[in-house]
Amino acid sequence: MFALRLSKILLLGLPLAVGLSACASPPRQINNVCAVFDQNDGWLTSWERQARAAERKHGVPVAILMATVRKESGFQHNARPPRTKLLGVIPWKRQSTAYGYSQALDGTWTQYRTETGNVAARRTSFGDAIDFVGWYHAKSARTLGIARTDAYNLYLAYYAGWGGYRSGSWRGNASIQRYARETEAMARSYAMQLQACK
Repeated sequence: MFALRLSKILLLGLPLAVGLSACASPPRQINNVCAVFDQNDGWLTSWERQARAAERKHGVPVAILMATVRKESGFQHNARPPRTKLLGVIPWKRQSTAYGYSQALDGTWTQYRTETGNVAARRTSFGDAIDFVGWYHAKSARTLGIARTDAYNLYLAYYAGWGGYRSGSWRGNASIQRYARETEAMARSYAMQLQACK
């Protein structure tokens, strides 16, 4: 009887625990990947385990996956672009539908869920978001011929989209190129830190 009650409590508590893990505060030291992993090493949701699973599945190094999430959201589960202002003062529509850890757009997120069969995936789940980033970078590698270790060009394709990267729309955009350089530098830094992680 006790075992039955305990199993019911665990089953009822599991969705709550998973839901609460999605609301975790962002890591305090986002420039240190070991600290990011240490702060998010729960028994249900180990970020390091989820990032390494995405690396194995998609062939993109953990350092690049994590640097992409850092640049996109600063590891904030509910990150969104700012709202535009109507008449300069009234909060209005957002600049895009980007949302969550990966800042995936609505349409691209739907495509990811359809192509991977992960129909229950949520952008506020780190595990789903890091898998999305791996899927996106792997698709960029396959369709655009970018090496899976080329953080600079993978980020350009991530930010500009596959069509934008292919057309070279990013070439005249100094901001996008700067973001890609910063992501590349963070990926290099993360790669060095990963060698020292416990």
